[in-house]
Amino acid sequence: MCSSGGVGGKAATSPAENYHLARRRTLQVVVSALLTESGFESAEKAAVETLTEMMQSYITEIGRCAKAYCEHTARSVPTLSDAVVTLIEMGFNADTLPVYAKRSQRMVITAPPVTNQPVTPRALSAGQKRTHPAYIQGHFPEFPDPHTYIKTPTFREPVSDYQVVREKAASQRRDVERALTRFMAKTGETQSLFKDDITAFPLIAAQPSSIPYLSALLPSELELQTLEETDSSEQDDQTDSENAAGNITNDDPEADKENSMLPPCSVVPSVKATEDSVIDNPYLRPVKKPKVRRKK
Repeated sequence: MCSSGGVGGKAATSPAENYHLARRRTLQVVVSALLTESGFESAEKAAVETLTEMMQSYITEIGRCAKAYCEHTARSVPTLSDAVVTLIEMGFNADTLPVYAKRSQRMVITAPPVTNQPVTPRALSAGQKRTHPAYIQGHFPEFPDPHTYIKTPTFREPVSDYQVVREKAASQRRDVERALTRFMAKTGETQSLFKDDITAFPLIAAQPSSIPYLSALLPSELELQTLEETDSSEQDDQTDSENAAGNITNDDPEADKENSMLPPCSVVPSVKATEDSVIDNPYLRPVKKPKVRRKK
């Protein structure tokens, strides 16, 4: 029996290439043992390489077909039944395997040294991994990681602390004002504090008004809101007073008698008639509150 060397004679550099070369050498040792069992004392290197390639192709085809049968039944790891169906499909009698494994002239090959492969750390670890129940055989694939089926809430409880909420609202308001100021500075006219560098510290250009004192005379939004609330409360009070006066008038018989004694064409003087008279002098006109529509 001749000793076979490495494939191609090139030194592998990556761990993946070292792994494949180690498996290839193991197959060469197996082929050499089978040749020794068959009665061969020596073999050429090309013959050993050819038999090794044939065995590797045969084992690769078995694995590919077993994987296809596994995925066809919606599983991810092939089982023993997949391998048996694959052997039958390839024309091999699976019943002869036990007899061949118990042959007398079988040579024992020492296991190659096991190299510890780098373990890939798991991204998530939650809960305890489940084991197979008693009615599931051990050669079936294991259960997936617990994080794939354990319910994990992803939301957080809202912050209810008063100080934190106030600080967050203040920071949001400051960010909004800063963003709005930058937007207005970029889209409108700006003025610079330095003549040399116009882009440094831009200021929003002041727009002159034809009537500068108008803003001081007009009421602010807060005053308008206060006037609106005051008008609504006065209207409610006036409505209540009118309803109350109507009820008193209907319930008072003496007032009905006095009204019946008035002549039919008599006119009762009212103060509203003098108020409705138009005053030409603008400085003597009564103040009129602005009408503000209530927002619904």
